[in-house]
Amino acid sequence: MNCSVFRSQHKEYTYLYLPAGGDFDELPPSLKNAFGEPEFVIDIELSPERELASADVNEVIQNLRDQGFHLQLPPGDQKGDLI
Repeated sequence: MNCSVFRSQHKEYTYLYLPAGGDFDELPPSLKNAFGEPEFVIDIELSPERELASADVNEVIQNLRDQGFHLQLPPGDQKGDLI
């Protein structure tokens, strides 16, 4: 699965994964507002065999399929703060 990774300019160590061609404008308004203007980081190909530094690749793939995005927060942060 191809995806793009974006960094939040509002919250340090916070990243958003979107499927290739995904549209930031289709995210929940609360997430868009809290995340701020996305800063492109990288396009990557995800597969169960690929390891990610700070996320479970299977969880990322599942979230991309189920909700159209994956939000990666710093350890200890709650997703409710952004969604």
